[in-house]
Amino acid sequence: MGVGEDEGYLVLEEFLDSKECDALRARMKEIVENMDVPAHCRIQFSTEHEEQLKAQGSADYFITSGDKIRFFFEKGVFDDKGEFIVPREQSLNKVGHALHAYEPLYKSVTHSPKVQVITPHQDATFLYTEPLGRVIGVWIALEDATLDNGCLWFIPGSHKSGITRRMVRTSKETYPLTDFIGREQNHDEKLFVPAPVKKGGLVLIHGEVVHRSAQNTSDHSRQVYTFHIMESQDTHWSPENWLQPTAELPFPSLYT
Repeated sequence: MGVGEDEGYLVLEEFLDSKECDALRARMKEIVENMDVPAHCRIQFSTEHEEQLKAQGSADYFITSGDKIRFFFEKGVFDDKGEFIVPREQSLNKVGHALHAYEPLYKSVTHSPKVQVITPHQDATFLYTEPLGRVIGVWIALEDATLDNGCLWFIPGSHKSGITRRMVRTSKETYPLTDFIGREQNHDEKLFVPAPVKKGGLVLIHGEVVHRSAQNTSDHSRQVYTFHIMESQDTHWSPENWLQPTAELPFPSLYT
């Protein structure tokens, strides 16, 4: 079954069982407890345009993270000396971007037969391909994702309107290291529809569908594992994408 052609996303409940989710969360807890993050790398991760240019594009830490496991933090988790002011497990926005390559548990999920039977579609603003439409986002809830703790919200059908901006690499001598071509459209708040999903559920995301998640202000975490799948046959991966394969870590085949 592919991504919902009408809506641009599809929710598949009970993709992983509870034990599989707990094992992934337990391993992540170990990774976070042992993470050693240099002070100069303690940047904040945001999806707002100006914040992205400052915190992501201007930092080698981000632009070279495609073949490494690195840590990206929420706002306001460090004091003016770069020390944590919240528990480590509450400080992170995400861990990226090579869990699928170096962490056996995450690798086994990524390359599992259940994932292999998913039909690839697309992701476009950050991961651009020619022809457009060869990347699909895979978003797995490792615990319940609810209206209170930051579930995904979509504008159904918005994938049919194309994209209005792209995140691209700038020249090597230029800072910031990334920039945006075009601007995100203003979207009517009333058009967004929530997509809560139970622990173990999976959301397939069409690369051109408009989606977001609100800040988690609840007392409960919302851990997810997310990755992308690209149809490689007759597909050109844009050299302008921030994420590029490296000699150390070429893009792995899903079926290996």
